[in-house]
Amino acid sequence: MEEIDRRIVTLLASDGRMSFTDLAKETGLSVSAVHQRVRRLEKRGVVRGYAALVDYEAIGLPLTAFVSIKPIDPAAADDAPDRLAHLAAIEACHSVAGDESYILKVRVASPTVLEELLSQIRTAANVSTRTTVVLSTPYEHRTPEPPGGGTAGGA
Repeated sequence: MEEIDRRIVTLLASDGRMSFTDLAKETGLSVSAVHQRVRRLEKRGVVRGYAALVDYEAIGLPLTAFVSIKPIDPAAADDAPDRLAHLAAIEACHSVAGDESYILKVRVASPTVLEELLSQIRTAANVSTRTTVVLSTPYEHRTPEPPGGGTAGGA
């Protein structure tokens, strides 16, 4: 990937609503050149979409937890992600190395709702769970650092 494309990706990762005009100013390209490069990055799947960063506490989901799951029967099919896809409280599902098979990031309204969700996860996927409740999040959604070091923010 060209350095200018890396710069565009870094800028968009930091502010997905940045205008083509502002991207052009930051990169030294013309607006039309930036527009072409962004569209090409989207077509290649480098930029997969744009999303709003949500204040989960403000929408009634203040409790975040990581739920590690492991199949009760190790010989069973590895289809836990499919079996759990219908549970909207699961924000992310990561396949991991180690004792557990997957780590789920969940967001819920209360400890009681978390307990109910854990029961649903165990039943739906036939797994055991280990849960870590998040106390605070000093940072998340960080801008990726370009290869070779340096700061992504251009500072």
